[in-house]
Amino acid sequence: MIKIDKKTKEQLIQLHQSKRISLEGNILKVIDVDGDVEFQNYVNESIEKDNTTRKKRLEITKQIQKQNKELTDWKTENERIHGELLETLELNRVAIIEAENAKEEAENAKEEAELSKDKAEKAMIEAMTARAEAENAKNNAENDLELIQKKSQFELIGTIVKVALWVIMGVGVTTTLMFLIALFAGVDTSVVGSTWSNIIGILLTNAFSIVGTIMGVKYASEKNQ
Repeated sequence: MIKIDKKTKEQLIQLHQSKRISLEGNILKVIDVDGDVEFQNYVNESIEKDNTTRKKRLEITKQIQKQNKELTDWKTENERIHGELLETLELNRVAIIEAENAKEEAENAKEEAELSKDKAEKAMIEAMTARAEAENAKNNAENDLELIQKKSQFELIGTIVKVALWVIMGVGVTTTLMFLIALFAGVDTSVVGSTWSNIIGILLTNAFSIVGTIMGVKYASEKNQ
């Protein structure tokens, strides 16, 4: 036990009464009051005050610990929320980029589709134009072929007519010359004259027959076409 002299006791009591300052802690448990009632009251009040102070400190400590825990939990929750926000922002950024890429791809696909449509329309127009040109070429070729056939027919008919006429003229001229020679030679021309007349008649008949046959064939060919 610790014994305190009277003067120290008086100073401690006076300090407690004037400024409400007293001893604290376990030292109060080892002080020997030595039968001093006033000092005993001081020690008891100091012990009670110390206990009260300790309880308040304990409550404050608990409160501080609770607040610290709440702050720690709040900080952890904030960090979690912050992380989720960052993750959400990143996902949104990725989604925005993907949406922009998809939009760009859609626009490119639309442009390609429009180009393909234009090319298809152009190809269709070219095909129609080529078809029209082919039909025109076919019609021109048929017309040219028809003209060539007609020209060939006319040339052939003209050639046949010319040859027939030249043959008829040649035979007629030859027969006439022979008749004239016999006439000037003083030969009896009765037989020659009749022969010449018959030959001329036959030649004329054949000439008209040839011309008529050729014209009939030409008319029939044109009608069939």
